[in-house]
Amino acid sequence: MTELYDVAIVGAGAAGLTAGIYVSRKKLKNLIISVDVGGLTNLTNHIENYPGAGTQPGPDLMNKFFEEAKGFGSQFKYAKVEKVNKQSDGTFELLLEGGEKISSKTVILAFGSLPKMIGVPGETKFLGRGVSTCATCDAPLYKGKVTAVIGGGNSAVEGALELSNLATKTYLIHRREEFRADPITLEKLKASPNVEIITNATVLEIIGEKKVETLKLKTSFGDHLIKVDGVFIEIGHEVKADFIKGLVDLNAQNEVIVDLVGKTNVPGIFAAGDATINPYKQTVISAGSGATAALECYKYIMGSKAILSDWK
Repeated sequence: MTELYDVAIVGAGAAGLTAGIYVSRKKLKNLIISVDVGGLTNLTNHIENYPGAGTQPGPDLMNKFFEEAKGFGSQFKYAKVEKVNKQSDGTFELLLEGGEKISSKTVILAFGSLPKMIGVPGETKFLGRGVSTCATCDAPLYKGKVTAVIGGGNSAVEGALELSNLATKTYLIHRREEFRADPITLEKLKASPNVEIITNATVLEIIGEKKVETLKLKTSFGDHLIKVDGVFIEIGHEVKADFIKGLVDLNAQNEVIVDLVGKTNVPGIFAAGDATINPYKQTVISAGSGATAALECYKYIMGSKAILSDWK
């Protein structure tokens, strides 16, 4: 007979691991399914805005989440979920890569998002060694250095503005002439004396030995090299949600639509973290939403037996 879990959690980043901690403390039998542990937080070498944790590398913080979830009783399976189906009895079946099936009373979707990359030589090699996908996370590492931000939306312009307060010089590189960012934010950036905006330019390569040293651009004036210490790729994130399409409601960006407590349109399925419509993609926010979804999941499983005092 197939083993039935109380909760199946898809994803092992800040949201998924926190959800695991909370449902484990409620004595719910849970399985966390993910291809890795840590999610996007692993790409940040310097976290100093997670309250109470001090300054530390992202992977170290996520390892603490992992050990705590495991210590409280979460089980782990390292696999890719290919499909989630609702069964006639109200439970859910998760089909894993390779054909294995997992059965659960409820599901918490916490599979996160992936930063969009530009697809040039060097960006993967130097990820975490001069290449970042989060200016909000890593800007303090580049105080007094030269940085470049790639993109033309709000995240790129806001990232460049944040870096301009720390770096000696910041380049904003955009492949078009016009920007998608809010005009007022763009005007603030243009007023910064240490910012140079380069439009109609594409990145050809990120060059260095042990870390980022040079950025190679293609412009209307030909190829161009600029010396930089850090490159921030801020062209957005993508949510890969094909495995739940047709089951839960998604927005145009494939983000899971949830209410304030993490409920989806399908009873028994909850979602948290970067995979949802929450606009702020930060570790502390993902962790909080994971806790919220877990508590709501517990309430759903317990039904009338779940009283407010149980949630503390």
